[in-house]
Amino acid sequence: MVIDEFPYLVKVSPELPSVLQAALDLRRRKGGSPIRLILCGSALTFMGGLPAGNAPLRGRAGLELVVPTLDYRLAAEFWQISDPRLALLTHSVVGGTPAYRREYARDDVPGSLADFDDWVKRAVLNPARPLFREARYLLAEEADLRDPALYHSVLAAVAEGNASRGGIANYIGRKATEISHPLAVLEDAGLLAKSPDMLRAARPLYRITEPLITFYHSVMRPAWRELERRRADQVWKRSRDRFLSGVVGPHFEEICRTWAADFAGAEAFGDIPAEIGHGVVNDPERRTSHEVDVVVLAEPDGGPRRVLSLGEVKWGDVMCEGHVERLRRVRDLLASRGYDTRSTRLACYSAAGFTADLLAAENDEVMLVAPDRLYS
Repeated sequence: MVIDEFPYLVKVSPELPSVLQAALDLRRRKGGSPIRLILCGSALTFMGGLPAGNAPLRGRAGLELVVPTLDYRLAAEFWQISDPRLALLTHSVVGGTPAYRREYARDDVPGSLADFDDWVKRAVLNPARPLFREARYLLAEEADLRDPALYHSVLAAVAEGNASRGGIANYIGRKATEISHPLAVLEDAGLLAKSPDMLRAARPLYRITEPLITFYHSVMRPAWRELERRRADQVWKRSRDRFLSGVVGPHFEEICRTWAADFAGAEAFGDIPAEIGHGVVNDPERRTSHEVDVVVLAEPDGGPRRVLSLGEVKWGDVMCEGHVERLRRVRDLLASRGYDTRSTRLACYSAAGFTADLLAAENDEVMLVAPDRLYS
């Protein structure tokens, strides 16, 4: 027996989990024939609480299965997009949720890079399409989100680039201690994820896991009234640059980290990666700090921690030797602080390409990663 959208049923009949518990226990005591009961729901916090603590169904679950969205490669295959840059742009808007293509966009797929802008206006910024209000409804599915305005504000802060706890608190006008609960609830709901700084453990950053929410807060929410009046052309014209820098840029960084973690492997880094993330390295001599978009660490082996790779990501910039020199500086700083950087590969990830001198410099030390490699 399969019961779908179980949280909605329990909202109307709160006693339902206890009823199921009694029925299952009675059947077990009487030695009845086996029955497989499958409970489904899209509210992660609620479903995760069914077999937890003192819940009625505690100890009665034989399987807890969280179905993730499609990764960026599967999403491109599902949307039937063969152009890597177009696939990245589309994934920056709709992510890997299958329903967004069939039910929500009515099988409307961007036909080319030249068609992408028109696709955004007709499929996403169109009030007549279900995708238009979907980002708002995602929060409504979670019963534990009792103050939607606060949670939307937290998500808006992250979408605007305020990824630290202090930055989020300042953005929404609260103390850092006052946002611990909404951050935890959004994490439990699967809408936020905490990304640790690989080089400074006490400095985690938050990121939105659902690209459509980032797109909504960056592009749609500030111009909601205009979009409802069907002024998508004007809104997109002034929002496109912000979309590329504030949405696509960070999303491309996350996809590069995903590639490093799930697809690159030992062939790219010389050993199997153990931890992948971002990092910040202070440079006291130059009175600055260096942000590293992709940090790949090897498994701890009792000695100095090996840094397999340091990478910089650029969506719209052609990368040159200057980017490699910055990574070399970071590598030297880490070596002076006790890291093993003898075999560290310096990686440049760019969707805009590389200069001729950088292409000629690719070797065992320098690795260049373009969109076609991310999808190959």
